Amino acid sequence: MNSFIETLRKEIAPIRQQLTNHSLYAEMQTVQQLQQFTQWHVFAVWDFMSLLKSLQTSLTCTTAPWVPVGNADTRYLINEIVLGEESDVDAQGKRTSHFELYLQAMQQMGADTTLMEQLIAYLQNGVTVTDALHKLQMPDAIKNFVLHTFHIIQQPVHIQAAVFTFGREDLIPDMFIGIVKELSVSHAEKLSIFKYYLERHIEVDGDHHSHLAMEMVNTLCGTDADKWRGATIASYQALEKRKELWDAVLNSLPEVVA
Repeated sequence: MNSFIETLRKEIAPIRQQLTNHSLYAEMQTVQQLQQFTQWHVFAVWDFMSLLKSLQTSLTCTTAPWVPVGNADTRYLINEIVLGEESDVDAQGKRTSHFELYLQAMQQMGADTTLMEQLIAYLQNGVTVTDALHKLQMPDAIKNFVLHTFHIIQQPVHIQAAVFTFGREDLIPDMFIGIVKELSVSHAEKLSIFKYYLERHIEVDGDHHSHLAMEMVNTLCGTDADKWRGATIASYQALEKRKELWDAVLNSLPEVVA
């Protein structure tokens, strides 16, 4: 690991620790609370895919006639992650995207998917992301989180890559996965798909992708101190936005009835 990456990770460590230790996870004690969590988190699942596709557009050739673009290792990384995110398999071996799998998990547990389905419908009919978000009756924290992601998508590709790698890395701790597994023992009919989603997400997005993503940022930033500084700031801000989202989700959770 080079010194630029070490410095970046050191500077974002405090906000990242706040996220991995966020009290939201410990509060997840009921299916009803998981329902509320997924109704907000699904937007982070969706806009992560939008950030990934933006990177694919910038770092590979997605038009005809084809010409070689950029670094082949970077092309491999992006295409491999897109393959896994867009066309993975569900528990029955059927091809599906992680986003669609997440919606299936929400539907199985009884979570409300209306807001996300309305957003997708608007986008499919040509409404811009900003206009679609303003049309929906949704919490400001969700709206601000998604708008920030699409602000990043408008930034130079090294900024997008840094946020993708360090600002949107997997922040769901083992404790939360353990809680879901415990709940799924007594609520398998409601949580089996969500449990599978979490396990599959970890399996597909393991250390291999993390290593390749860091190499991508390293290639794009090189030895340019200004680029690394911009990458660090953007990653920190992305993590701050996630914390704001988590704070709002925590405040929205239904109380546990004894």
